[in-house]
Amino acid sequence: MTTLQQYDAAVKQCRDIFLKKTADYGTSWRVLRTISIVDQIYIKAKRIRTIQETGSQKVDDDIASEFSGILNYAIIGLIQMELKADEAEDMEIARVQHLYDKMIANAKALMENKNHDYGEAWRDMSQESFTDLILSKLLRIKQIIANKGQTLISEGIDANYYDMVNYAVFALILINEGKHGVRN
Repeated sequence: MTTLQQYDAAVKQCRDIFLKKTADYGTSWRVLRTISIVDQIYIKAKRIRTIQETGSQKVDDDIASEFSGILNYAIIGLIQMELKADEAEDMEIARVQHLYDKMIANAKALMENKNHDYGEAWRDMSQESFTDLILSKLLRIKQIIANKGQTLISEGIDANYYDMVNYAVFALILINEGKHGVRN
């Protein structure tokens, strides 16, 4: 499979979960503020790191499912940034699907551009690095929030969410290839 096919396959699994959960729960995530989304991603990344460091876990969800959750929460963050705060909390699944697909298309285009320049360096990275980079992006977002959304020369919150989406996809691709064993 090509990188683009692998990317699409990894995203398809995440998207299917996201849309099924939307059917089950509606768009209850619309009440989440940026810091709450960041904290949800943090919990997942911190759990991955703990499992990586200890080599054990007591909850059944594997590392791949946590990376899927990170991807989906980052998409929620991007959708929330796209929507106005006063827009309705309840959204039709078709609209959610459209917004999800739009954010994924943006993330995929970013990945293609970076892969061109970096030569798919991510294929040689460790799962631990993806986890650490996601945690770093979360700390950056927290600092941007503390700065009331302003940056002097750095990218904004959205760029950090897009990077997290792509790191999660890369981790899922490498797990599916068997290069990053799912540590349990």
